[in-house]
Amino acid sequence: MVIITAGMIGVGKTTLTGKIADHLHTQAFFEPVGENPVLPLYYKNPKQYGFLLQIYFLNKRFSMIKKALNDDNNVLDRSIYEDALFTRENNAEGNISDTELDVYLKLLDNMMADLKQLPKRAPI
Repeated sequence: MVIITAGMIGVGKTTLTGKIADHLHTQAFFEPVGENPVLPLYYKNPKQYGFLLQIYFLNKRFSMIKKALNDDNNVLDRSIYEDALFTRENNAEGNISDTELDVYLKLLDNMMADLKQLPKRAPI
């Protein structure tokens, strides 16, 4: 089982993720914000870097969910499953073009298909 916390910025996802992981004695996977080289660029120029930021997050989240699915009871602070919502919002705000959104969504669909084919662990 993988538990995912979701919500807007600043609502306490990271704190909740850590507490759940501690309670279950398992691993927490946190959103890669501090090590993100694209985020400062995005804040300076969202129209230029909106697509790059979403691709960066998608790649990191895809890697995290694959690692989390290899064990039982891991907890994720944000995930690939909600990522398209933020990408669509960037599109609505004009930070990502319709073409970029289409490319992003097709890539996401391919990644989701790969996740469905990962071997399932037997329940405890």
